[in-house]
Amino acid sequence: MGLAWVVFLLLAISGGWMAWLRWKGLPRPDWLRPLHYLLGAAIAALVLVLLAIGIVGTLGHYGSLGHSIHLTAGLAVVDLVFLSAWSAVQISPARPWARILHISINGVLLLGFIWVSLTGWQVVQKYLP
Repeated sequence: MGLAWVVFLLLAISGGWMAWLRWKGLPRPDWLRPLHYLLGAAIAALVLVLLAIGIVGTLGHYGSLGHSIHLTAGLAVVDLVFLSAWSAVQISPARPWARILHISINGVLLLGFIWVSLTGWQVVQKYLP
């Protein structure tokens, strides 16, 4: 989860940089948007890996799912990450609403990351001796 937080922070920095450049009317470096997309793909892959680890680990330990709110938090984060990715590819001059939606989803995603981290910490405490 720590790596997902790092990637999320890098996405916030690169997205904020793009917004600042747009607001100032300055040209964007050619590599910045592809980097932001690459980081977005990385966080999508990371949340899927974390989901798989969580499901396999919980099934292996308990034999079933749904022992804590962490599953709900994790599924919400996965949904928000993919909703954010969908909104990102919608951004164009013809769809100005997509950028607003993308940024708004990412604000909710920050809350989701906090939620899943807190509930995950509770789950980890159950595994520790």
